[in-house]
Amino acid sequence: MAKIAFIGLGNMGGGMAANLAKAGHDVQAFDLSQDALTRAVERGCKQASSADAACEGAEAVVTMLPAGKHVAQVYRDQVFGKAPTSALLIDCSTIDIATAREVEEQASAQGYTMVDAPVSGGIAAAEGGTLTFMVGGSEEGFRRAREILEKMGKAVIHAGGPGAGQAAKICNNMLLGASMAATCETFVLAQKLGLDPQTFFDISSKASGQCWSMTSYCPVPGVGPETPADRDYEGGFAAALMLKDLKLAMEAAQQSGAYTPMGGEAEELYQRFVERGGGSKDFSALIKMIDDSWKVTDHQ
Repeated sequence: MAKIAFIGLGNMGGGMAANLAKAGHDVQAFDLSQDALTRAVERGCKQASSADAACEGAEAVVTMLPAGKHVAQVYRDQVFGKAPTSALLIDCSTIDIATAREVEEQASAQGYTMVDAPVSGGIAAAEGGTLTFMVGGSEEGFRRAREILEKMGKAVIHAGGPGAGQAAKICNNMLLGASMAATCETFVLAQKLGLDPQTFFDISSKASGQCWSMTSYCPVPGVGPETPADRDYEGGFAAALMLKDLKLAMEAAQQSGAYTPMGGEAEELYQRFVERGGGSKDFSALIKMIDDSWKVTDHQ
C-alpha cells in the first residue's frame, strides 16, 4: 500500500482520509484543526506535525481545501519541493478553473504529475466511500490517480485535460442548484393548489417532470426516500457550499461568454438564503425561503 499525505480534514476530507486508511494505505494526515486531526487518528490515519512533514517521502499527496487561494498557497509553500517529484499530486478541492490550471502548470514545471479531482456526493458519500470523482489531467495522471480515488468513491471519470475536472464539477452543480430551486418552487405551488405532497411526488416522480432533486433528494420532509429534509435539513450539502459552486459557475460563464440565466437566478436565490442565515442548512432547505409559510413538520 502507498504512503499518502492527506491535507485538509474537514467534513469531506475527514471521511475520505479515513477510507484510504481503511483500505490499508499509510495516511499521513494534516489539518489546522487539532480536533479534525484527532478524529483522523481515531479512524486509522497518522498525525503529521505539518503539511510539509506529511509530504516527506509520500507516494501521493491528496488535498481537500476550501478555495483556490488555499490550494495555490499549500502547493506553492508546503508541497512543491517537499514531496518527492515521483509523488502523484491530487487536488480534490472545488476551486476556480484558472487556479486549478495554474497550479497544475506549476506542478508540471517542477517535475510532478498532478490532477484536479473534485467530488460529488456530499458528506454521506465521503463517509461511505461512494463519491464520484471528476478528474482533469493527463492520461498517465488519471491512470495513477484512479487506483487511489477508487478507495474513496464509486465512480472515477476522466473529464479531460488540466482543469476539466473543475469544469465538470461546476457545470454539474449549477444544474443541481437550478433543478433544486425549481423542485422547491414546484412543491410549494402544488401545496397551494391543494395537492398532497406525497401524491404529487408519486405522480411527478414517474412523469416527465422527474429529476434527481425530486426523486433522490426531495426537499419535503416525509416524502420519498430519506433526505436531509427529514433531519431538519441538517447534514448533506450546505447551502453556503452550493452558493460557492454557483459563484464559480457564474465566474466561468462570464469568462467563457456563456449565457446562463437559470444559473444566475439560482445563484441569486441561494445568496438571499445564505444572507438570511441558511448557510449551514442543507441546500434543499431553500424551500423554507421560497415559501415562508412552509412548515417543515407538516408532512413528517
